[in-house]
Amino acid sequence: MSDTINHALFGWYPYFCLTIFLLGSLIRFDREQYTWKTGSSQLLRRRQLRWGSNLFHVGILVIFGGHFVGLLTPIWVFDALGVSHSFKQGLAITAGGIAGVACFIGIALLAHRRLFDARIRNTSAPGDIAILLLLWVQLTLGLSTIFVSLGHMDGHEMVKFMNWAQGILTLQPAAAAYVADVNPIFKAHLLL
Repeated sequence: MSDTINHALFGWYPYFCLTIFLLGSLIRFDREQYTWKTGSSQLLRRRQLRWGSNLFHVGILVIFGGHFVGLLTPIWVFDALGVSHSFKQGLAITAGGIAGVACFIGIALLAHRRLFDARIRNTSAPGDIAILLLLWVQLTLGLSTIFVSLGHMDGHEMVKFMNWAQGILTLQPAAAAYVADVNPIFKAHLLL
């Protein structure tokens, strides 16, 4: 991948996405704040909802917390606490893998319920299904990175992602260079 494309995708694109997210959220809150919802299908069929919803939400919260702490905590904090990069990577693979599988099972139950129950599908908006499928693809990409990460347990790649995320957060113009040579599966996960 050329430096220009890498810089556009991993240097500019994150700011574009954050800007759209923040402005879109503010405008939507200002103009249509009571429309932030998805239609409830709980009364139509509860069978898979409880397990699917609980597994999905617990899994996604653990994944979000792990990404937040793992990527945005400065490296010197882990070094000061005596946490090696290889231990942190092993912890991320284990905890993230367990949470990812729980989330995957949950989203599979929810998708099956929404797509294959005629009553629920008829009451679903296209956006509900699109978001569910987008989350499923992102989760699948994230789980796929585990197999690549097992090939380099020294934590070197993880440090690149930490530097990239912290560089984006602190507005460093060369942050995209940190992920220039990482595996394409990681890049796909970052872009989605």
